[in-house]
Amino acid sequence: MELSSVILTTGSSVGFFRLVNVVVRKLPMPESACRNAWKWRNISTSFMHSFITAIWAVLCFFLHPQMAEDLIATHSVFSHALVSFSIGYFINDFLDMVVNQKLSQSWELLFHHIVVITCFGLSVLTCRYVGFAVVALLVEINSVFLHLRQLLRMASNATGTLYRVNSIINLGTYVVFRINTLAWMTRWLVLNRDNVPLLAYTLGSVGMAIMTAMNIILFCRLLRSDFLKSSTRESKKEKEM
Repeated sequence: MELSSVILTTGSSVGFFRLVNVVVRKLPMPESACRNAWKWRNISTSFMHSFITAIWAVLCFFLHPQMAEDLIATHSVFSHALVSFSIGYFINDFLDMVVNQKLSQSWELLFHHIVVITCFGLSVLTCRYVGFAVVALLVEINSVFLHLRQLLRMASNATGTLYRVNSIINLGTYVVFRINTLAWMTRWLVLNRDNVPLLAYTLGSVGMAIMTAMNIILFCRLLRSDFLKSSTRESKKEKEM
């Protein structure tokens, strides 16, 4: 893709997710979520990105399996467009948080977005490592359930069967598509060190280290919130009986 196509795709993506946010604003909202309407809209928009990107990333490897054999130079226009599309989402989400949330509450995600935009931007501009970027976007398969979990909690539906089933799927996909994917990407980067320029290797290594740390912390929080605390509550109930 030419630079003009990258700018058009990224810009269109920013506009699309801005439109999604506006549409969500006009839709009915759970009464419990009205206390933080902005967060409800933001997470709903993120859910939309995850849903689209999860399917798109899988299709990239299904339609162009050669990309799995060469994550550096081999890619399709379809895959390149996906990475450009995701950059647009991260730019939109970054601006949305800067405008609507305190820095003390959002600095972790803002830093995450800067790292992702920089790495993905380098990929689409140089037309290198697009396959590697698509592998990174496989984590969005888990993000679908991660964002759904947040929406259910905001809708005061954190005790029903739907939430419990989603929690189990969320934790399972977290291990498979987030932790395992990041571990595989780190291994690939180390094994292919001689084929990756120093700047790209350094940027990738720093990015992977940050992502891994953030995801391990989030995993511990999810495990404590959805499983350890609920087990403690059930034990207390049994003792009371």
